[in-house]
Amino acid sequence: MSDFDGLTAIVTGGASGIGAATARALRDRGAAVAIIDRAHGGESGHLELTCDISDRLAVGAAVAEVASALGGIDVVVNNAGIGATGDIAGNDDAVWAHVLDVNVVGVARVASAALPHLRRSSAASIVNVSSIVAAVGVPQRALYSASKGAVAGVTLAMAADHVREGIRVNAVLPGTADTPWVGRLLDEADDPEEAAAALRARQPIARLVTAEEVAHAILYLASPLSGSTTGTLLTVDGGMGSIRVPSSPAGAR
Repeated sequence: MSDFDGLTAIVTGGASGIGAATARALRDRGAAVAIIDRAHGGESGHLELTCDISDRLAVGAAVAEVASALGGIDVVVNNAGIGATGDIAGNDDAVWAHVLDVNVVGVARVASAALPHLRRSSAASIVNVSSIVAAVGVPQRALYSASKGAVAGVTLAMAADHVREGIRVNAVLPGTADTPWVGRLLDEADDPEEAAAALRARQPIARLVTAEEVAHAILYLASPLSGSTTGTLLTVDGGMGSIRVPSSPAGAR
């Protein structure tokens, strides 16, 4: 497909995981891609900008550099974020403030910096990366769930604010995905194999979601071919949020 021919895209957190898969897929379908991340390998083939999305001035400068170097901005994928574990008492105020600052206010910083450029595009689209934990309660994810619930909520508000400007805003809600962050969580577990099996088991497809599957959903929402899709929260969660299956084949009918 070449539905992104002539378009320019920014992917935050694009150096690894879902962001890297999304950047590759956008390039394969014709987009000029810039990735914004705190660190880069230097071999992505994209325009690479080092930026911490918790710094508003740095975000503004990075977005302006993308627009200047690539001739505008048509698509913004707000993928950058950080994780957190623990129940409601598991993190102090400083950690709560930091996670919300990166995961929620970071989306606002990037989107607001890109808005003047998006308003000049005939195919303007923002896709935010939330999580299925915005809609489904999962143990030991209180802070992370709060941040991703806020991303889902702000996505709908942004869609309403900018629909008449021709800017579509949507979000994906991935389930547990095979990403570096999940890998680090498993490495820190007392029994990594048991923890991995538990993560697989809680998703009806009985495996982790792949980064490429999430990227495919992001591109569906971002594509000009989806011009009537806005204000959508698209789950890519292996059925975790919507279906229940027997825990063993013996319970099947």
